[in-house]
Amino acid sequence: MAATAPVTKAVILARGLGTRMRKADEGAVLDEKQSRVAASGVKSMIDVGRPFVEFLFSALADAGISEVCLVIGPEHDMIRDYVAGLETQRVRVTTAIQEEPRGTADAVAAAREFAGNDRFIVINSDNYYPVSALRSLVQAPGAAVVGFDRAALVAGSNIPAERVRAFALLDVAADGTLRNIVEKPSEQQLAQYGDAAPVSMNLWLFTPDIFAACAKTVPSVRGELEIVDSVRIASADGCPFTVVPAAAGVLDMSSRSDVAAVAEALAGVDVSL
Repeated sequence: MAATAPVTKAVILARGLGTRMRKADEGAVLDEKQSRVAASGVKSMIDVGRPFVEFLFSALADAGISEVCLVIGPEHDMIRDYVAGLETQRVRVTTAIQEEPRGTADAVAAAREFAGNDRFIVINSDNYYPVSALRSLVQAPGAAVVGFDRAALVAGSNIPAERVRAFALLDVAADGTLRNIVEKPSEQQLAQYGDAAPVSMNLWLFTPDIFAACAKTVPSVRGELEIVDSVRIASADGCPFTVVPAAAGVLDMSSRSDVAAVAEALAGVDVSL
């Protein structure tokens, strides 16, 4: 598909093990249903007025997405059964299986059949991204990544500033394209790039070129196939990434202590599937 054709597909990475969500949290107040789902680690299915993932579907639809693929594990019967019984009008939801939790690059590769020759958005299943950022992303040419303003991210999110400081920085060239990704920046690197350096929240727009890059990706020091390494490979192979600026917050559903804050923030959000 042409690099400027409308983007109508999105992939949600829902294969994660949910290690932080599984852990007990004395400060978190969850009802019985929320606790049961949290114990399974399937963060996207936690009820925050309705399953969290439905807010993601609705936001994607608001941005023009009509086809969504959830990448899940073979053991995720809860999600598979939910999708099978889901009635929608604006988005068609399917699933793809990542056989083993080998990392985000492997998860993206699992959606190759779904993506075909089209461009597609990739998002995390435990983040609610603002519709404004999604809309800006789908309007970008070629491949792209959203770069969040750090101060706005702290102000508009339920994510503590100390965690945001550890997020990857995007090194942006003068022409607005991605030059490098600085993961877990040191204090020296934070000072070097300054407060204006945008932060990555893993909100991507990929072309089919990413699949060749995923195939070339080798395990990181953590032993995982990581999508940031695939992005570096794709960039080196001639696929530039536009950095789309966003001054907005992102809701994070990583642990049990996040549930109440996310539910409160989403209480007034209309959902239309």
